[in-house]
Amino acid sequence: MSAAKTGHLYLVDGSSYIFRAYHALPPLSRPDGTPVNAVYGFSTMLYKLLEDSKESDAPTHFAVILDKSGKSFRNAIYPDYKAHRPPPPEDLIPQFPLIREAVRAFNVPMIEMDDFEADDIIATYACDAAKLGFQVTIVSSDKDLMQIVGNGITMLDTMKNKRLGIPEVMEKFGVGPDQVVEVQALAGDSVDNIPGVPGIGVKTAAQLLAEYGSLDELLRRAGEIKQPKRRETLIENAEMARISLQLVTLRKDVPVTETIDDLVVRDIMPDPLLAFLDFQGFKALRAKLLTNLGSTAPAPVSEAPVAVSDAVYETVTEIADLERWIATIKSHGSVTIDTETTSLNAMRAELVGLSLSVEPGKACYIPVGHVGGVAEGSLDFEGVQTPKQLDRTLVLDRLRPILEDPSILKIGQNIKYDLLVLGNYGVTITPIDDTMLISYVLEAGVHGHGMDELAALHLGHKTISFKEVAGSGQAQLTFDRVAIDKATQYAAEDADITGRLHHLLKPKLVAQKLMTVYETLERSMPHVLAAMERRGILVDREALKRLSNDFATRMAAYETEIHQLAGRPFNVNSPKQLGEILFDEMKLPGGKKMKTGAYGTSAEVLETLAAEGHDLPARILDYRQLAKLKSTYTDALQTEIHPQTGRIHTSYSLASTTTGRLSSNEPNLQNIPIRTEEGRKLRRVFIAEKGYKLIAADYSQIELRLLAHIAEINALRDAFAKGIDIHAMTASEVFGVPIEGMPAAVRRQAKAINFGIIYGISAFGLARQLGVPQRDAQNYIASYFERFPGIRDYMDRTKDYARTHGYVTTLFGRRCHIQALKDKIPAQRGFGERAAINAPIQGTAADIIRRAMIQMQDALDAAQLNARMLLQVHDELVFEVPEAEVEQTIPIIRAVMANAPHPAVSLSVPLVVDCGVGDTWDDAH
Repeated sequence: MSAAKTGHLYLVDGSSYIFRAYHALPPLSRPDGTPVNAVYGFSTMLYKLLEDSKESDAPTHFAVILDKSGKSFRNAIYPDYKAHRPPPPEDLIPQFPLIREAVRAFNVPMIEMDDFEADDIIATYACDAAKLGFQVTIVSSDKDLMQIVGNGITMLDTMKNKRLGIPEVMEKFGVGPDQVVEVQALAGDSVDNIPGVPGIGVKTAAQLLAEYGSLDELLRRAGEIKQPKRRETLIENAEMARISLQLVTLRKDVPVTETIDDLVVRDIMPDPLLAFLDFQGFKALRAKLLTNLGSTAPAPVSEAPVAVSDAVYETVTEIADLERWIATIKSHGSVTIDTETTSLNAMRAELVGLSLSVEPGKACYIPVGHVGGVAEGSLDFEGVQTPKQLDRTLVLDRLRPILEDPSILKIGQNIKYDLLVLGNYGVTITPIDDTMLISYVLEAGVHGHGMDELAALHLGHKTISFKEVAGSGQAQLTFDRVAIDKATQYAAEDADITGRLHHLLKPKLVAQKLMTVYETLERSMPHVLAAMERRGILVDREALKRLSNDFATRMAAYETEIHQLAGRPFNVNSPKQLGEILFDEMKLPGGKKMKTGAYGTSAEVLETLAAEGHDLPARILDYRQLAKLKSTYTDALQTEIHPQTGRIHTSYSLASTTTGRLSSNEPNLQNIPIRTEEGRKLRRVFIAEKGYKLIAADYSQIELRLLAHIAEINALRDAFAKGIDIHAMTASEVFGVPIEGMPAAVRRQAKAINFGIIYGISAFGLARQLGVPQRDAQNYIASYFERFPGIRDYMDRTKDYARTHGYVTTLFGRRCHIQALKDKIPAQRGFGERAAINAPIQGTAADIIRRAMIQMQDALDAAQLNARMLLQVHDELVFEVPEAEVEQTIPIIRAVMANAPHPAVSLSVPLVVDCGVGDTWDDAH
């Protein structure tokens, strides 16, 4: 290759940019429906790189290098090369040609070739340019390209704004760039299906190369290695190591046709680029381009963001200031948003104000619903001081185009709340990012994910508390009565902090390879849940009142019986008095005093006594169950019925469990007992709207099915594949009882063992559950593991992994951190081990139902059906469906739920979905 002169060559790894862009943005579409999220992200990243590179050490030559096809010369060497890579996502495939069009629109040279990968092309240009005296920057963080670092060639990771040279390569691989390929040849690569040598990782490979000097020498002298297993593995896999070396070594002699002279930096031609951006609908990027074209280079951005303590926040009370903020948001392409309201209940909250932020230290608060709290302003008709502020409807009308613009990212902390609040005023927010969910994906189980905790943890900043601006206790103000100057500092800080957290945490998803988890399991959920919460579920108010009265009557009867059994009246709700009667007066066994001096009377204590045939503790349990149902549900639910909708609108928490399970709050509809008659009665008060039916769709034994798959238990897999009753089969295996004519009691015992094993049940726990001696329970467990040895292997393997890494993963890659494994108390460590065993199973089940929820509405819309998803309760989804569409809807629901796993997660067991239909939630079971 010839070159007119030496200079600085930038080579952009276009494939890396494409996938980063795709996973960084939610689905976006052009007006014609073509997906363009990757196109938009790629265009934004490329433009930013072009602009940023002007500031210092600017490139004289520049090119984007792309992969042209999925095959290369390496497939001829090893046919299974990259065989396990899943195909690109369906909505990414049509974006590839548009991205090529984008590169051309930016007037940037683009190179791709058949039979060669982008990395080979990059290596060829980089090495040739370096020989000519060029400085070369490879814009990528791909480890495969690290083998050519040095001699004027460095890498630039734009996500971390970090240059990678020889020291960084040595830190990653333990060897210099010249031996990176030898380390990779030994270690292999599961992503590209490069075999390597089994059992040899990067660290071990570096140590071996340090000792023997080269891969050839290591393989020649493999017989000298002292460790028997390592020696045998290297000898047996020597040829595979040599093949792997061919696969990982980049070609530096690709017969490229463009010379380095052809890669000279060209000016952007405004007309074709603006036409491209207009056609794609990229308004924010177009505005930014117009701002910069024809002007001098932008002022350099300070590397250190403004400290939170030094930030100056603005109160927006003039329309001109609001329009200025709108223009800033359009040019920036993203905005952090937060709403302030009169209530934590989003369905009953009134909007008081909005805060916006576009960069650290730059935030504003727009009051729209304050009724007092400042000295200036006018008096309303009731004589209450009303501060100066913009009209709520006016503000929302002006902000609506921004909030609904698919090319402008809206960032929030627990943004589901903001979706609901603004939805009450007819405003939709899309697309979104949620810092709470990003944190949850990164460190579920490690810490909480509220903004205050994240600010302290990641930014070292103590945020302004609500009490500081609104007071506490009975004197606490609602936010509409907080002084606007205080409200501005509080609200704008929230938006500022959220933006800073997003800037800090979002790149970590890529670095920790968790972007797919966030994109496929979390990012869409706020919209899904907000829609469900807004719909709510209809309640028969009169039936609820009757049930509450029924519970009260029965509680009174139980109380009379309890007093008779005790021999005297006492406060049934007093654990202290109950303990005295049970253990001092009645002399029942098992009484243990707590630190308070009172006897323990927990449900566990009472269940043990009841199992031994004592009537009083059994009646106390019956009384407590009704009392809990009455206070928690029949009484509380009456206050939860929305006055306008007549429905109960529960709130789902997305980031409160370690495993990805959702939790339901205010009210909690997930803990209604389903195995008791009282619980079933409670479900009967949840009803379908007139002209509709409720459908309850429940995964059948999903956790046992996932155990069979994850632990690779062929006997269980085959049973599920053939539709055999799994509990009867287990009973037959463990107890030696024929499946035909099996007593129901025996099957129930096997069911308890099956589900108990998933949760790491002990012999003591199983004995109590089955009502058998502990020795028998221990024998049942031992027999179970003997019949299904793979389960014990899975448990041991999982516990070892959890101890080493501090977390376990679901089939979808979600990390469930188990903090209890580090506890100094043995009992807590045991709890941690049981949690580690269960988390991959329960977590995968949670991931599957999340995916089903995300896909459900599109499937129903495609079938032109009007079903409404109302509730999610563990492994169950509840729908409200027009009566005339029930028969058409059930197959759609079943298909979506059964096929919810990602194509990359191929289950070896079928997922079965049971569907019931009824006028009430209980009838639907």
